[in-house]
Amino acid sequence: MTSSRPRQSIEFSYVCIECGKDYAIEPGRYLCDVCSEKQSPDEPLRGQLEVRLKGADGGPPSAPESWTRTDLLPYADPRLLMPVPIEFFPSIPVGNTPLWEPKRLRNELGLEGLFLKDDTANPTGSLKDRASYLVAAFAAQHGLKDIVVASTGNAGSSMSGIGAAAGLNVRLYLPASAPPAKICQALQYGAKVIKVDGNYDQAFELSLAYVAEHGGLSRNTGHNPLTVEGKKSAALEIFRQLGGIVPDLVYVPTGDGVIISGVYKGFEDLVSLGLAERVPEVICVQAEGSSGITKALTNGAFVAPVSSKTLADSISVDVPRGGYFALDRLQRHKGRAVTVSDEAIIKAQKHLSSVSGLFAEPAAAAAYAGLLADREAGRGPGRKDKAVVLVTGNGLKDITTAMKGVEL
Repeated sequence: MTSSRPRQSIEFSYVCIECGKDYAIEPGRYLCDVCSEKQSPDEPLRGQLEVRLKGADGGPPSAPESWTRTDLLPYADPRLLMPVPIEFFPSIPVGNTPLWEPKRLRNELGLEGLFLKDDTANPTGSLKDRASYLVAAFAAQHGLKDIVVASTGNAGSSMSGIGAAAGLNVRLYLPASAPPAKICQALQYGAKVIKVDGNYDQAFELSLAYVAEHGGLSRNTGHNPLTVEGKKSAALEIFRQLGGIVPDLVYVPTGDGVIISGVYKGFEDLVSLGLAERVPEVICVQAEGSSGITKALTNGAFVAPVSSKTLADSISVDVPRGGYFALDRLQRHKGRAVTVSDEAIIKAQKHLSSVSGLFAEPAAAAAYAGLLADREAGRGPGRKDKAVVLVTGNGLKDITTAMKGVEL
């Protein structure tokens, strides 16, 4: 594995997704100064920033040499395409998760090209480790020790675990109704846990208020641009694991929109580097009771939020904080959205477990439920299409909900 940044260096900056203004990547920079002033209550974050890649001369970026040859793709390190030098990342094995070829599931569904991207294999059991990993590296680079985060469970337990490896102080705000296993994880890792008598949106506001008054680095999903950037590594790995081939479809469970934004960002970077020729069809899968981005894609704009109601806690949000980023990419690349009921999620969770051996939490199983819903509607992948289901979290994180789908 490459251990240092390549000679044909890639430069990084923040760019506002709304007005295009450039900013330096530095502590305390989260949103665009101009566009964030347009923020209205109960809408996604305005002025979100994304990490932009460019060449050292200001022109198009060039890929590291080891990424330009197919036989070396399996050894390419996604950290080379991130804005923090490799030496600052903590010594915990985030990423490089398996891409399953589930034979029984393929045979049963008649899908020869079905793959499961198993991010339950990350250290804390969820894809959120990818974002926490980059945030922890950024903190180390700038000598920061205090991290503040709001979460429905996974982002908090993830930052707590990665923070433990990196020697960071993590302050976590989360709803008191979060699954006990996720709260236990965070406490085991040594985080300061503040249970909020309310939902995620209230926890989010409390966390930002704390940062404003006391300082610390916000790791909040969507608010910190590095959360999208870290999650793009899942797309880079899928491309690498397929031998330098872009899949035809990727099913992504979606709540606040940051994971799907990261998936798009990863494939876009591959195209900009000249390694891939296209971005795949990405399907935004949401629970019926938490489908703000789906409604925005249908309506062309975000409307007043409604209270989220779904048992898939990891994708349960009233206001999708990363909504504008996700909506922009879905519209730009002609992505689709599928909504699934809680009943369909529970059934998909059990079916995925019993036929493939991969036990996914409800939010992660939603992605598979989306694939099944597509097939029922006469859409989705053909027999030989390469279709990836992104499995974002381990089923052991929420046993209470999982028990709804089994009989003793």
